Amino acid sequence: MPEARVVAHNVVENSDRTALTGADGTFVIGNLKPGRYQLTASKPGSAPSSSIAVELAGGQSLNVEITLGVPAQPPGFLKRLYKAYADDWSGTAASGPEPPSRVPPSPLNSPPFPNSDWSYGGSPEIGAPDTNVPPLMQALYGGANGQAWEDSRVKVYGWLEPSFNLSTSHNSNLPSAYDIFANRMELDQAVLYIERIPDSVQTTHIDWGFHLSGLYGTSYRFTTNEGYFSQQLLEQHRQYGFDPVLEYFDLYVPQVADGLNIRVGRFISVPGIEAQLAPNNYVYTHSLLYSIDPFTDTGIIATAKLNDRWMLQWGLTASHDVAPWTSDARPSGTACVSHTFHNGNDNVYACANGINSGRYAYNNLQMFDNTWYHKFNGSWHMATEAWYMYQKDVPSVFGPVLPEKGTYGAFCAQGQIRCFAPEWAMVNYVERQFSAKNYISIRADFLDDEKGQRTGFKTPYAEETLMWGHWVGTTVLLRPELRFDHSFDAPAYDNGTRRSQFQLAMDAIFKF
Repeated sequence: MPEARVVAHNVVENSDRTALTGADGTFVIGNLKPGRYQLTASKPGSAPSSSIAVELAGGQSLNVEITLGVPAQPPGFLKRLYKAYADDWSGTAASGPEPPSRVPPSPLNSPPFPNSDWSYGGSPEIGAPDTNVPPLMQALYGGANGQAWEDSRVKVYGWLEPSFNLSTSHNSNLPSAYDIFANRMELDQAVLYIERIPDSVQTTHIDWGFHLSGLYGTSYRFTTNEGYFSQQLLEQHRQYGFDPVLEYFDLYVPQVADGLNIRVGRFISVPGIEAQLAPNNYVYTHSLLYSIDPFTDTGIIATAKLNDRWMLQWGLTASHDVAPWTSDARPSGTACVSHTFHNGNDNVYACANGINSGRYAYNNLQMFDNTWYHKFNGSWHMATEAWYMYQKDVPSVFGPVLPEKGTYGAFCAQGQIRCFAPEWAMVNYVERQFSAKNYISIRADFLDDEKGQRTGFKTPYAEETLMWGHWVGTTVLLRPELRFDHSFDAPAYDNGTRRSQFQLAMDAIFKF
C-alpha cells in the first residue's frame, strides 16, 4: 500500500522514527540504535495495523512485513443522521474556523433568533458566507458521495411544524393566523428545500444559485397564489394542501457596486419582519399586519449592495399572489432602500411594493411599507413595521358585482357599486435573549381594515402576544405563546360572533 505511515517506536528512549511507504508498499528506516522497537502502520481510510515488537542488535538489519486492516467503512446513512442530531443536542458538534465574510459583525445571535442580521427579502445576504449545514446534509457529506455533495454546494433540507391551540373561540380563530382552526392539533408545515446559494463572499467571478421548495400543511392557505395549484383553496377549500412556495434562480455579479444579485422566479414579497416559512419568524402565530398583506410574487428583482450601510432593490412582478399567466396579473414595480447606521445597531428598510394602477384584482394591493430594527444592547432589540395599502374600484358588498374568489368586497357608501378600499397597520416586536437557547418575544399589533376588504369586517383590530422560544440544539424549536385579540367596531372573531379572543398556542419546529 503506497503512502502508508510507518512508525518505529524506541521503547527505552520513548522516541519515534517515521517513514512513508513507496508505490510498491516498501519502506526503509535506517540508522536505528540497537534496542527494542514497536512498529505500527496507518493510512487514512484503513484500520491501523497491530503493533509488531522487534529486537534490533548492533549492525543488524531486519525485514518486517506489516499488515493494515481492511479499509474502514463509514457508518450507514441512518447512523450518520443519528450522530448529527446526537452531537447537536448534546452540544458536541464539531466547529471549524470562521469562514471568510464581507459583512460587518452580526448584530444578533442565531439561534436563538431567526436571523443574525437585519433581514431583507429578494436576495441572499450579499457578502455573507453560507454556513448552514443541517443534519441531512451532514449525513450526506459523510457518505461515499460526500465530496461531490460539498463540491456542488447543493443542499437538501427542511422541517416539520406541528402545532396546537386552545382558544375561547369555537369555530375559527380568523383573522388570527396561521392557527385558524380553533382548539385543534394540526400539521402547519412540512417543507422541503433544494437550493444552491451563490458565493457572494468572493469578488472575482459571477456565480449562480437556485431554490426549489414545496410546502404541505394548513399553512398552504397563506402561501397560495392564483394559478399555482390554487384550486385547492379557491375552489375546494381544503384544510390541507400543497404549494410550491418558492422557485427562483439567482445570478450574483460581484463587479457591480459591492455585489449585485438578480433573482428571477417566484419569491417571498420583499418587505416586512415576518415570512411564511416557520423558522424565519420570532413567534409562532403571525401578526394581523402580516396575515393580510402580500405573500409571494413572481417576477424579477435586483438587489445591489452599495456598501455596508446602503442597499437598493428594484423589480418588476406580475402583481401580488398571482401567476403571470392568470387574467389578474398586472405589470407591477417594486423599489426598496435599506440603510444601516449607529454602528449596525439600527436599520431602516422602506419599500413601495407591487405598484401599478391599483385597480381591483386578486390581491392587487398597492403597498407602502417601512421597517425599523433597533438593538438596545447585547440582550434586547426590537423590530417595528408599518404599512399602508389600498385597492381602487373594489366591488361593494351591497352591490351586484361579485368579488374575486378568495377575496372580500368593500363596505362602500350607500349607492356605490365600487369604491376605494384602504387599510393601514403597525406592529412592534420587543425581543429579549436570556441565553443561547432561550428568548422571549413581546408583540403589539394594530390593524384598521377601513372598508373590510382584507378581513371581511369593517373594524380596527388590536393584538398582543407573549411568547417564549426554547431551542434544543439548533434543530428543534419550541414556541409556546399567549395571545389576545380584539376587534373594536364589530364582532370579527369566531365567524363574526365575538369581539375578543384569547389563545394558548404552541408549535414545534423539527429541522432535518
